Amino acid sequence: MKTTQEKLAALRGKDKIRILFVCLGNICRSPAADGIMHSIVEERGLAHRFEIDSAGIGAWHVGQLPDQRMRVHARRRGYELTHHARQVRSYDFEDFDLVIGMDSGNISDLRELAPSPEAEEKIVPMIDLVHNLTTTYQCIPDPYYEGAEGFELVLDMLEDGINHLVDCL
Repeated sequence: MKTTQEKLAALRGKDKIRILFVCLGNICRSPAADGIMHSIVEERGLAHRFEIDSAGIGAWHVGQLPDQRMRVHARRRGYELTHHARQVRSYDFEDFDLVIGMDSGNISDLRELAPSPEAEEKIVPMIDLVHNLTTTYQCIPDPYYEGAEGFELVLDMLEDGINHLVDCL
């Protein structure tokens, strides 16, 4: 199995890179990653090189906007989160070059959904991309049951990881 850095290196130079961010319900972490990635590639003049989306493992929130608390915290940083939740589908592995999971449970569920070993190779843990923050976290923690600090921590981690991701591609 390739490392995250090897997977990213294999995508360098590709005209269009398609990235799907995945969390449990697609209302906190993955739509925030989606919004941050859109903002960063637009700021850098690279939007034409990326197709970006997000999805959730479960269908509990399909059609809903991101969690209000995440939208408030993201808006304070200049991100508008307008994505409507959807559930990840097995054919997403055909449509995307990278499928980035937020925690080990998401990664495990994505591996079960992957229709082939080649599809499974597209899965990357988001925490592998976080480089500039001093953190002891093994994943991007779910802020849903946390206070304001939890949402801010997740946004810090996602900004760091997504900037690194774009730098690598």
